[in-house]
Amino acid sequence: MNNKNKFSFIKPKSFPFFYGYVVLLVGSIGVLASIPGQTVGVSVFTDPVKDALGLTRNQFSNAYMIGTLLSAFFVARAGVLFDKFGARYVAFFSAFFLGISLLLCSQSVTISKGIQSLLNIKSWGVAFVVITILFFAIRFFGQGVLTMSSRNMIMMWFDKNRGKINAISSITVSLGFSSAPLFINYLIDGYGWEASWQVLAFCLLIFSFCIIQLYRNRPEDFGLKPDGNSKQKKVTKKVEVEKHFTLQEAKKTRAFWMIGLALAFNSFFTTGFTFHVVSIFESENYSKTEAIAVFLPISIIAIMISTLGNILSDYLHHKIYLYIMLFAGILASLGLFLLGNGFGIYLLIIGLGVFSGLFAVVNAVTWPRYFGRQHLGAITGKVMSFLVIASAVAPSLFSYCYTTLGAYSNISYLTGVFLLFLLIGSLKVKKP
Repeated sequence: MNNKNKFSFIKPKSFPFFYGYVVLLVGSIGVLASIPGQTVGVSVFTDPVKDALGLTRNQFSNAYMIGTLLSAFFVARAGVLFDKFGARYVAFFSAFFLGISLLLCSQSVTISKGIQSLLNIKSWGVAFVVITILFFAIRFFGQGVLTMSSRNMIMMWFDKNRGKINAISSITVSLGFSSAPLFINYLIDGYGWEASWQVLAFCLLIFSFCIIQLYRNRPEDFGLKPDGNSKQKKVTKKVEVEKHFTLQEAKKTRAFWMIGLALAFNSFFTTGFTFHVVSIFESENYSKTEAIAVFLPISIIAIMISTLGNILSDYLHHKIYLYIMLFAGILASLGLFLLGNGFGIYLLIIGLGVFSGLFAVVNAVTWPRYFGRQHLGAITGKVMSFLVIASAVAPSLFSYCYTTLGAYSNISYLTGVFLLFLLIGSLKVKKP
């Protein structure tokens, strides 16, 4: 077996306390570091970047869709690499190349003009292809690989207390994601979108070397046990009853598909809403400030729900969470449909808050709880491809509902039908 401490001075077994708590801290920071590749990090750049590239809203949304769809085809493979090489190396390369990708994004206009000059053509197609390729890179390394590897690593170090630990991580991540649009908007207003991407890239390049020093894949690699449990008797009993599903075995269960598709719906709706949030609210006579401010109450609700849900996840059947998530999706869809009315915004906030809160629980805790840890990378990598595909098509569908059908609220007809399908399909879901 290769040296698990290679290139690092940190020795987990020599730590004065359980190293899993270090993993919790740096893994949570790793999820936050993926924000530039998440929709919440890209959405603030939408208007200034599309204008600088000379693209329409539909063209920019389509570039985002194609780039994200391309990344979905590789995310599942990244999960297999996680199982083979561990979180440490997978997360390092994803953070490093996400930083490089952001540097290229900051030069997207220069690159586009350079290609146009070289080929002696003037067409929006050049800028479209350039930003599509860059969207592929930041979505794959950010939303896909860095998020998956960081979250999975935390779950690998805990078992009995997995829900409680994820509650702590979810609070940190929720606060970071909710404040990210405000922080990035501040950077853009003060320094421009090019410099803002460069600042984020610099931070990621530094963090990638922190990953090599502090990330570790499994406690067993260092003679440690999940949760810091040193009593061999208890661990042996746990191993005897734990079932480790392969990806192929997991795909044969109804739970895998219904939970995966429910999480994908959250990715779809949240991405479409976040990507066009300013335009959505402006179409209903709200200001840009009011549009961005909506993330604060959503995050507060999400934090409360995820904290409670994570703590109870060690004791409750996760099927209950699935039903609550679907009901919250209905509220969010109805809220968007009625956004022009006074109470529509409250339904939207409550629905997104509850769904986002439980998403953080189910996407982290349910998979190892239902299918074991041995093939966790392959299973979550496949699910991540669902999420990436859903987030890819969302901005374009939202955009076409507005530009072609006249209102963003028309997307609620589509989401309503899909949620009805999930409700019916989830009636017979049970733990494998």
